[in-house]
Amino acid sequence: MKKKSVTGEPKGELPRAAELLASASLFSSFERNELEYLAEKSEFVSRADGESVFEAGDPGDRLYLVATGSVVIVSPEDDSTLAEFVSGDSFGELELLTHSNRNAGARAQGKTLLLAFPAGGKSLKDALSTRPEVAARILRSFLLMVAGRTRKSNALVKENSPWVRELRRQVYGDKLTGLLNKAYLEESLPKMLGSPGAAAPLALLMMKPDNFKEINDRFGHEIGDSALVLMAAELDRAVGKEGTAVRYNGNELAAVYPGKDRAAALETARALQARLGALDLKPLTGETDLRLKMSFGIALYPEHGADAETLINASAGLPLTARQRGGELVLFPEDAQ
Repeated sequence: MKKKSVTGEPKGELPRAAELLASASLFSSFERNELEYLAEKSEFVSRADGESVFEAGDPGDRLYLVATGSVVIVSPEDDSTLAEFVSGDSFGELELLTHSNRNAGARAQGKTLLLAFPAGGKSLKDALSTRPEVAARILRSFLLMVAGRTRKSNALVKENSPWVRELRRQVYGDKLTGLLNKAYLEESLPKMLGSPGAAAPLALLMMKPDNFKEINDRFGHEIGDSALVLMAAELDRAVGKEGTAVRYNGNELAAVYPGKDRAAALETARALQARLGALDLKPLTGETDLRLKMSFGIALYPEHGADAETLINASAGLPLTARQRGGELVLFPEDAQ
């Protein structure tokens, strides 16, 4: 007997799910490891001839790929056929990504096998919680796919479209702090960079409180989260329109400043260090003498990296190194050698 996965799919069939995902236009550009990750979060469901896949008004909580058989989309008014999907086709993407209800029903034609994502009982956010970069790729791929279907569809992907703004908020927004998240930084930083020698400089600042563990240990993680929210809000105000504030990972925040060279980046880091260190934590902790002690790492483009990944890697570990050296330091990559 084959071992069952958490979705009820035989383990031996996992490659089949990944291959089916790869055949869909939405996922055709995804890497193998990303397809396998999505396959693990999916499940096969079967429908008999004429059986409902979903009804108009149902929550759009999953998308479907047709493995065998076919599915027709039917009008809720007169049950007429609006569209047909056959093997290799996908449907239901728009409702899933916009969290909207179905505006039409779907019926199986003949015995039909479907791959459903995400697996029953999971939300899209829960399914992709450990791989935010995959969520970002799905969004980008979907926008491109919709734009390519018909000329009229381009109206859907305008930057000011309400549903696009909502999608970006969900994919790129950090729920706790309201800042942009790590996925946003990894997706957007390459677009901010140009070719070495031709583009304006850019500074990536990473920052961590040296004494955050003390706050968590003494006052609890709820107070720690509140302190992080306070930090994030102050960072966002300080950065303003000059750059972009990001929650990179845990209690590590980041700021991207296009156009800043070494001297300007160092000056900015020192100013942020003082500003965050002056935050009043008394409403949270009840103590007047406790303040945030901040360490910073700065990586410069193109000096410390000619691409986004190198730049992020060059700066991400520097605040921890600074803390290990006594804290409240600002380090460049060469300082950590």
